[in-house]
Amino acid sequence: MSLTNLFRNLTVVAVLALMVSCQGNAEADTATETTTETEAVGKTVSNTDTEAAPLGIKVGDKAPAFNLKGVDGKMYSFENVKDADGNTPKGYVVTFTCNTCPYAVAYEDRLIELHNTTAALGYPLIAIQPNDPELKEGDNFENMQQRATDKGFPFVYLMDEGQKIYPAYGARYTPEVYLVDSDLILRYHGAIDDNAQDADEVTVNYVEKAIEAINNGMNPDPADVKAIGCTIKTKKI
Repeated sequence: MSLTNLFRNLTVVAVLALMVSCQGNAEADTATETTTETEAVGKTVSNTDTEAAPLGIKVGDKAPAFNLKGVDGKMYSFENVKDADGNTPKGYVVTFTCNTCPYAVAYEDRLIELHNTTAALGYPLIAIQPNDPELKEGDNFENMQQRATDKGFPFVYLMDEGQKIYPAYGARYTPEVYLVDSDLILRYHGAIDDNAQDADEVTVNYVEKAIEAINNGMNPDPADVKAIGCTIKTKKI
């Protein structure tokens, strides 16, 4: 076996190991999560016709308002999140993410870079942690604070306490992005870029491409790309 093939095989094994750890509490996981994470072995693909969540918004809808506690102890909404220059933003990169999902963790550095790029363009990133901390202790508020400090998050990191906001958006995975414009209209939804496994192999950053289109007076294309990640953890009723 060549060194190249050996490396590829080891990479696949590592990805599969991440998928196993991502499943977490068996009660909260579903067959959908297993299927989705298996798909993540390949590159993210455009999927405008992806099955919609039972609740939530679609491209063209107005984004639900929120008022959530950040890791700094302050309350945040669309009204008091500013861009890199402290001005009223042109839009927002609302991102559902967490501390414990391997995919979300793998994207942390990319989220930092994305915020630094898009906030300068007038689109700050807003990170929201949607998991139930009773199911995923690593996602409780104290651990969110520690993670934000350890990584030096330059964006606000908010707790979806009571899990009221993510269903309003229709989010299902971490990470999952909702790009809204200045009128809070959803313009792009889904994946951050086209390679969930390897940042060096990304060929398309969907969020940056969507912002470029909006700033040029055009509609993002694609406007909906299937998110790859772990399912949001909530108690079964």
